[in-house]
Amino acid sequence: MTEATRPAKKAPMREVLAEAAFQLFLDRGFEQTTVDDIVARAGVGRRSFFRYFPSKEDAVFPDHERCLADMTAFLEEADGRDPVGTVSDGARLVLRMYAANPEFSVQRYRLTREVPGLRTYELSVVRRYERTLAGYLRERFEGERDGALRAEVIAASVVAAHNNGLRTWLRSGGEGDPYAAVDHALGMVRAVWSGAGDGAARPAAEDEVVVMVAPKGAPMWQVVQRIESAFGQG
Repeated sequence: MTEATRPAKKAPMREVLAEAAFQLFLDRGFEQTTVDDIVARAGVGRRSFFRYFPSKEDAVFPDHERCLADMTAFLEEADGRDPVGTVSDGARLVLRMYAANPEFSVQRYRLTREVPGLRTYELSVVRRYERTLAGYLRERFEGERDGALRAEVIAASVVAAHNNGLRTWLRSGGEGDPYAAVDHALGMVRAVWSGAGDGAARPAAEDEVVVMVAPKGAPMWQVVQRIESAFGQG
C-alpha cells in the first residue's frame, strides 16, 4: 500500500471530542451547549465523553494535563543550580503550548473572558501550575531561612508574570512574537529574585520593585490575582 492509498490516521478520540465541543461552544455558546450536543457532533456516546472529560469545562482546556506532566518532568530533570531560572523556563512550557496553536488559543481566551465559569476553572488550572513550581522551589530552598515562603512568592510571581505576557499576546489576536512579552515579564521576576537561594531577594532597581499587600490569611489564588493586578494585567 502506497502513501497515497493508505487510509488517513484517525485523530485520537480525546481530540475529536475536544474539537467538537469547542466548535459548538463557539457556534451556540458555552451555556447553551450540552454534553449530548457534543457527543452527537462527535458521533459517539455519552460514556465516551466522560471517559476523557469529567465536565464541559475540561473540554475547553484539553491540553493542560499533558502540559502539567511535561512541566513536572522538566523540573524533575533540572539540576537545581538556578531555581528561579528553572521555574521561569518551566512556565515557558505553558507558553509553548499556547503558541503552538495561536488560532485556538485566541478563541479560547475570548470564550473564557465571556463565561465566568470558565474563568473560575482557568484559575484552578493556573493554581495547579503554581503549586507545581512552588513544590520544586520548596525542595531547592529546604532548610533555608523563609525558604517555604520564598518558594510560594516566587512561584506566584512567575505565574503572574507569565500570564501577563501571555494575555498581552492573546489580546492582540495572536499577532507578533508571543515569547517577547513573556520573556520581558519573566526577566523582571528574575531581576527581583536573582540570588533567592541564598536567603535574600535582590531587586535590580527601586523602580522595578512591585509592592503587593494582601489581607492576613488570604488564599494564594487571591494573592496571585493581586500580583497580576500589580503587573497591570486585565
